[in-house]
Amino acid sequence: MRGNSRGFTDLHSHLVPGVDDGARNLEDVRASLKKMWQAGIRRIVTTPHFDGSLTKEKTLLSSRLAEMDEGWHRLKTFAEEEFPGLEVHRGQEIMLDIPDPDLSDPRLRLAGTTYVLVEWPGLQVPPSTGPVLERIGAGGVRPIIAHPERYRGLDREGYMAGEWRERGALLQVNHGSLVGRYGDLPRRRALMFLERGWVDLLASDFHGRPHLSPGLTEARQAMAGWGGGGQFGLLADVNPKRILRGEDPLPVQELAIKSGVWDRIRGAFQSRERR
Repeated sequence: MRGNSRGFTDLHSHLVPGVDDGARNLEDVRASLKKMWQAGIRRIVTTPHFDGSLTKEKTLLSSRLAEMDEGWHRLKTFAEEEFPGLEVHRGQEIMLDIPDPDLSDPRLRLAGTTYVLVEWPGLQVPPSTGPVLERIGAGGVRPIIAHPERYRGLDREGYMAGEWRERGALLQVNHGSLVGRYGDLPRRRALMFLERGWVDLLASDFHGRPHLSPGLTEARQAMAGWGGGGQFGLLADVNPKRILRGEDPLPVQELAIKSGVWDRIRGAFQSRERR
């Protein structure tokens, strides 16, 4: 398989074999990379889960990074042999289980850039998230919040996510959220964020399960149906490439979602709330 400069860039996946709840072995990796290639993805930054608290414990940090290094080199070697047109980079999805992780090691950031993918513990929003994000930014690292549409404890209209952006963070929505893979509420929130122009990036969050897909094709079709083909190109192609180069993402125009689409989504959401 030979690639070129075209194709999508994915900044969030779990493909390092055997290190988290993602790909279990190289067979999972093979099936996953094939599906991502078929979806048009040509650049991947894979991001295993990593507890931020480990960065404060020198021995534990060294041990965990050594485990990640070994798995990463297995993945990289395999990808180069099996998918020579695919560009593969490393990163981590840092769980902010402490407010002040040490993110100085470039292996913790996306492809060694100043961007870091972060998540809140247990898909639950803790108190005082804004100051945490500001503190990370003050350290010269810009946080990208993974799947903000999926967090419990987010206010009903999702305005806290807007505050995160005001504090300097970027928002990365999962492809699957746009097509209801995680349920009605994450889908509704994802669409609200798109409507407000708050989404900076789309990514797969692909966990290397052969029976699933990275969701890009389905999300692309959904966005096209909503008149958002241009926004999808920025979110899944242009801006991820810019992040990979260490550049600022471009602003994304607000998505004008048709009223009929919103009526169906609200109806499904309200029906579930009444159960």
